[in-house]
Amino acid sequence: MTEAQRVLVVDDEPNIRDLVAVALRFHGFAPVTAATGEEAMRDVRTERPDLIVLDVMLPDVDGFEVCRRLRADGHDVPVIFLTARDTPSDTVTGLTLGGDDYVTKPFSIDALVARVRAVLRRTAAAAAAASTATAAGSGHEVLRVADLELDETGWTVRRGGTDVELSPTEFRLLAHLMRNAGRVLSREQLLDNVWGWSHGGNSQVVETYISYLRRKLDPLGPPLIHTQRGVGYTLRPPS
Repeated sequence: MTEAQRVLVVDDEPNIRDLVAVALRFHGFAPVTAATGEEAMRDVRTERPDLIVLDVMLPDVDGFEVCRRLRADGHDVPVIFLTARDTPSDTVTGLTLGGDDYVTKPFSIDALVARVRAVLRRTAAAAAAASTATAAGSGHEVLRVADLELDETGWTVRRGGTDVELSPTEFRLLAHLMRNAGRVLSREQLLDNVWGWSHGGNSQVVETYISYLRRKLDPLGPPLIHTQRGVGYTLRPPS
């Protein structure tokens, strides 16, 4: 029998914490609960969850800071933020810190479970792809566009022979753009394929990450990522 995936639910409101935990258990997950940011960080180390549902407004350390500390410590466990604050700036902040999704209160418990499943599916697919590429050894594919190289197995990016340090989300976005080099991809397509959810059509998330990539790639050569006004973005070699 396959072991149930562990989901850490972090919320200081007992009724919400218990409701989410009961629903997750009903759908075959193994929930663990915490009421504070400090408890959450401790439980990540001891329980090793497969995913965290993380409230932003916590009594000690807020959810954004919890995620930032986890990422700084090398924990790449997927995070779904749960909060009553529904503003574009909060969404961008959460996803920029390494969050995988953002759900606002009040929320549908079925929709939350669906998002948990979607994030875990995407995480499993990425791990499987990396495992397959690793097993292939030296035959694995390296994406190349002009002087830009991306190695999905080694998780490395180089431009003109210079290493480029990217966050996991930046890496996934660049890989998707390179696989579709020359094609104009809409913001909705990028949200769906890179983040795995529409995020309510919040294109600001895409724009923010495109700006991060440009900031890291453009100093090393001619611009590669171009904006198609009113449509989306494309990555193509310099003319």
